[in-house]
Amino acid sequence: MAPAPHILGQRRAVAALGRALASGRLHHAWILHGPQGVGKFRAAMALARIVLDPQSTASARASLEPPQGTPVARMIDAGTHPDLHVIRKELAAVSESRELRDRKQMNIPLDLLRERMIGGVSGEGRHHESAVFRTAAMGHGKAFIVDEAELLDADAQNAMLKTLEEPPAGTVIVLVTQQEDRLLPTIRSRCQRVAFGPLDPASMREWWEREGPKAGDDRAFIEAFAEGSPGMAVRASEHGLSAWQRELWPLLDQLESGGFPPNLGDRMAEIADEFAKGIVDADENASKDAANRQAVRLLARLLGLRVRQSLARAGDDPAELSRWLGAAEVLGEFERHVRSNVNLKHAFANLSAQWAERTAPRTAGTARAR
Repeated sequence: MAPAPHILGQRRAVAALGRALASGRLHHAWILHGPQGVGKFRAAMALARIVLDPQSTASARASLEPPQGTPVARMIDAGTHPDLHVIRKELAAVSESRELRDRKQMNIPLDLLRERMIGGVSGEGRHHESAVFRTAAMGHGKAFIVDEAELLDADAQNAMLKTLEEPPAGTVIVLVTQQEDRLLPTIRSRCQRVAFGPLDPASMREWWEREGPKAGDDRAFIEAFAEGSPGMAVRASEHGLSAWQRELWPLLDQLESGGFPPNLGDRMAEIADEFAKGIVDADENASKDAANRQAVRLLARLLGLRVRQSLARAGDDPAELSRWLGAAEVLGEFERHVRSNVNLKHAFANLSAQWAERTAPRTAGTARAR
């Protein structure tokens, strides 16, 4: 069965959801997991639209293609459907709780989940009715989508367990995540899991034709950087990541040729800081720390692109393969340091030093010695 036109390149995922909908016995809890920007949230919304719309046909359910132009569809398009609840960390900015409003948006804390979904008494002593157990306002079920579910803190995940296990009839809960391993095993065991993957080249071309950014001369770079993720392509275009490549590639060329540009580590740290400041300037509730981590992930992905391209050029040359497999190990170590909250400047400095050591040109003698 072909995927719905608006969910490109996810034939297996769409088929799995379509079969569940067509069976008439839709499970109440789902995890849609996979890389960022490949259609998981779109699929979650399509599922919710079909569940909430009494005009959904058997064909719509089987193909995961919700009806358009119906009263329910118009309400969802306008963001006014009372039984569709999309939970994101950004909702803290409009919380009833001053404490939540004032905090930086780094995760989805328990109090936000209580307020928007599971109910209970928050840290401020405020009692919240459970939206999950509230009667559907439109009388045709309820749908809850938790976006970036990996940001649910441990308390929130534990508090959600009972709701995932025994929600009321007609209620569907969908957790959308790019890091399924950050969800508790007890969360995962209560949900049906559907994997999403990068889009194939043909689907990416179709996406570019339909809704891709006007990238001009940067398109080749963006396509390589995105690696099958439309969402990542949009991010690369919006944030001008091709400029990062143009600045950093000559410095890396120098480093890999045996030189050592002294400002490489500092410059990467500055790029991350500039990116984070732009995010915070655009949204006063955004977390500078979270924005820094986002920038670091993008820089790591950029360096990963360089490693992949270099490995492709290496062919069967043992010395070249050794160089670039070494660079991949350095990049993995850098990402582990960042996750361990190592100071970013120190992490970038160490990355530069280790990258120089592992990618420096080797003679046949040094290659044998290693």
